[in-house]
Amino acid sequence: MVIAVLADIVGSRRLDDRSAAQQVLDETIAAVEIDLPLAVQPLTPTVGDEQQGVYRDLGDAMISLLMIQLRLPDGIAFRFGIGIGEVRAVSSVHGELADGPGWYAARAAIETVHDREGRAVPRTRTWIVGAPGQDEVMEHTIAASNAYLLVRDELVGAMNERERRLTYGRLIGRSQQELAIGEGISQPSVSKSLKRAGTAAILEGVAALREESR
Repeated sequence: MVIAVLADIVGSRRLDDRSAAQQVLDETIAAVEIDLPLAVQPLTPTVGDEQQGVYRDLGDAMISLLMIQLRLPDGIAFRFGIGIGEVRAVSSVHGELADGPGWYAARAAIETVHDREGRAVPRTRTWIVGAPGQDEVMEHTIAASNAYLLVRDELVGAMNERERRLTYGRLIGRSQQELAIGEGISQPSVSKSLKRAGTAAILEGVAALREESR
């Protein structure tokens, strides 16, 4: 199984400085890969506002994309379409182009994110679609994972920038005391922020994904 990911920038046309925003995105993706390298091919800009990446399995993709969401500052965000299926490179005069059912599924997934954003769940940022031919087990896995992602995106979307930073720090193993020093606040304040943000649920979800990926 191969996981294809397409990402696009939320509200890119409203950004004051598109180039500066792209630099933040590039630095965020690179930092996440240093802290927890999970991508076979990290998200890389292609055309327009789009980025493409490849992951070994679904759990790795969902963890890595969560980390990117948590690390980005206020005002800059991605949508993610996750596609399950074959991916391949096609040579052309422009170099290698991504092709295959996995990419078509990722495109359908990101279109679903756009659709859901504009309706009842505006904090939706991530969705999964399987290419045709998935077995019954994978179909159930995709349905359960999308249910999880809806709730996870709602939690992350409700966090402020500091809560996201603190949650990210706990995810990569930093202690509350270390985080308190970095933020210039007390450890009890860190604990209060983490509880308010629902960080424990996020971390338990990541632990479950890691266990499943083993």
